[in-house]
Amino acid sequence: MKLMIASDIHGSAYYCLEMLDAMKKECPDRLLLLGDILYHGPRNDLPLEYEPKKVIKMLNEVKEKLFCVRGNCDTEVDQMVLDFPIMADYAVIPCGNRIIYATHGHHHNVMTPIPLQPGDILLHGHTHVPAWEPFGNENLYLNPGSVSIPKENSAHSYMILEDGLAKWKNLYGEVYHELML
Repeated sequence: MKLMIASDIHGSAYYCLEMLDAMKKECPDRLLLLGDILYHGPRNDLPLEYEPKKVIKMLNEVKEKLFCVRGNCDTEVDQMVLDFPIMADYAVIPCGNRIIYATHGHHHNVMTPIPLQPGDILLHGHTHVPAWEPFGNENLYLNPGSVSIPKENSAHSYMILEDGLAKWKNLYGEVYHELML
């Protein structure tokens, strides 16, 4: 399965469209959104073309390809306008002989991880900074960065996971890091 992973759209119609254009080029089986879909949050500046209603329409049009976890900016009101579930706190994804625990990152992260088996992977957004770092007991922390509001001079980015290879790409499809899992 080819999985595209993105996080932190924060209501930007411009970057949501860029992400969906990248999705068309990548042709993933599914797109996993790691939360913070519609609202920009009080700590962030408004992202380019902050138009949550346009984001709603764009994402509802590809709902059959999506699965999501809830971010700290996602609410029940957001769920009422989206035609796909966004309220799960986490998703568990088998990856060979490991599991990937996918969450937004505001509750479970490298500072407050869930119990993981050696070799398992913690995947989350929230920080807006791409990451591929070992931690814990032979565990790995992955973060696709942010689609719309990247931080620490990182690119507007997403991640592709396919055949045990993780690739971080900017929204134009340029690979800036690869990691065999």
